[in-house]
Amino acid sequence: MTLTLLVFVLFAKDSPRQPAPTPSLPSPHWWGRVRVGALVLKHADTWWFCMFYSVTFGGFVGLAVFLNSFFHLQYNLDRIQAGYFATLCVIAGSFLRPVGGYLADRFGGIRILTVLYLGVGILMLGLSALPPLAWGTVLMFMAMGMLGMGNGSVFQLVPQRFPKEIGVITGIVGAAGGLGGFILPNLLGTLRQLTSTFSGGFVIFALVGFGCAFALLQVSRAWEGAFVGKGGTVSGTVSSLLPEVETQ
Repeated sequence: MTLTLLVFVLFAKDSPRQPAPTPSLPSPHWWGRVRVGALVLKHADTWWFCMFYSVTFGGFVGLAVFLNSFFHLQYNLDRIQAGYFATLCVIAGSFLRPVGGYLADRFGGIRILTVLYLGVGILMLGLSALPPLAWGTVLMFMAMGMLGMGNGSVFQLVPQRFPKEIGVITGIVGAAGGLGGFILPNLLGTLRQLTSTFSGGFVIFALVGFGCAFALLQVSRAWEGAFVGKGGTVSGTVSSLLPEVETQ
């Protein structure tokens, strides 16, 4: 923790595009901030971001919780061995998150996120076949890596839509991701108990991935040229067609 603090103090810098402070909130008290959050929730884009992040972050966290049981029950590994395989897959998602953000900055968050959702869907279909341990580990490693990159890609888009409400929107979208991480392991575990196989859970996850890719392509038609450039690249202007959250 101390080392992390030292690195942060030496190298962290404020964004040159950070918005000016807005002291004139509806109220200086906690209920005034709740009102700001409620105003943000009125925008459909908030709910889209919540859905997209609940799949990437929720999927990553949910699988991280579930992987030990998966490797233990599916491949008859003892708990310690299953933990090693689970850790390997979790590391992929953790370390590749900033890579996803970088690629989204470089090529556009919409493009990268669409590819990642499609990739997760394909990998989950592969896992639904319950391949041997070696292939199952490779597929899960890649899926966790893509989910991690998806986390970074979502948050390349969020501040472009809500540059002045980034604190509030980060909390809301982050909470949605946590909710997804709670639902997924329970869903996978329940399906495993009902069907005695992991296949059904992976098929559902694959369908969710494909569905998110389709939804993103549809909603991005209104985003491009409004607050992001083509494919989700950073745009220098925000269209007046997009309403801002009123904090006065």
